[in-house]
Amino acid sequence: MTLLAGVRKGARSVAWYLKGVLGEDAYAKYVAHHAAACGTDAAGVGRAPHPLMTEREFWRDQTDRQDKNPQGRCC
Repeated sequence: MTLLAGVRKGARSVAWYLKGVLGEDAYAKYVAHHAAACGTDAAGVGRAPHPLMTEREFWRDQTDRQDKNPQGRCC
């Protein structure tokens, strides 16, 4: 592994960590959860109680829930 490849790998690791800490990966986690919990059954029939939200709808819902139930946060 060259020095440049090592630096790139380190930078990607730091970016991945920061996205997790700051919550930027919340929508990706929601999509994965929705696919696992609300996907299709063995016959291929969908069993989702609600359709998958778009990313914009997800973040709007997230913000609304935080405003209704404020918890300890810096701002």
